[in-house]
Amino acid sequence: MAATERGAKIVEGVVDFRPEDLRGSLRRGRESNLIVFVVDTSGSMAAKSRVRAVTGTITSMLGDAYQRRDKVAVIAVNGNKPTLVLPPTNSVERAQLKLKDMPMGGRTPLAEGLFMAKDLMERERRKEPGRRAILIVLTDGQDTSDAGEKGIATAAQAVVKSKLSGNVVIDCEGRLKVRKEKASVLAEMLGGVCVRLRDLSAEHIKMVINA
Repeated sequence: MAATERGAKIVEGVVDFRPEDLRGSLRRGRESNLIVFVVDTSGSMAAKSRVRAVTGTITSMLGDAYQRRDKVAVIAVNGNKPTLVLPPTNSVERAQLKLKDMPMGGRTPLAEGLFMAKDLMERERRKEPGRRAILIVLTDGQDTSDAGEKGIATAAQAVVKSKLSGNVVIDCEGRLKVRKEKASVLAEMLGGVCVRLRDLSAEHIKMVINA
């Protein structure tokens, strides 16, 4: 990832993220991108803020004339199993329609969500070998299903071993006095970078893509 390539500093377990980092991930080379969002929607109010951030980001990305060649997909992680809410598409209208009904609440089967993302990227690679995959995971890094931390480690290893994607973890942990920093641990396991949720906004990402 661009952040690690420029020697970015890590503050409180989170990479010093700059706009050019994500731009580099999305636009390096001539190939188009498949951007797969894995979103923890297991909470209520917190989940709604994540969904709003993702919806705004995707709308801006697909609405940009240059980015029309890219595709996005969204996997919701909640309840008993993850759900492919938005199959790969470059349609703004389809994305907005599908994301209106994101499932929320229940447990957090994060490991299964990562496996689902890997399987999706493998299928898409077979269809379009020239399309680069970017995996963006919005999470606090915890799996509250039976899989637990071991499941996350196994899933992250599988993602890395597949060599299909560049990986970014968006840290959604709340403002706690004592932070668990599990999102940072996940980013390290994925060989990617970890940034704060505040860096994922429609305006910010649009600026990054158009820069």
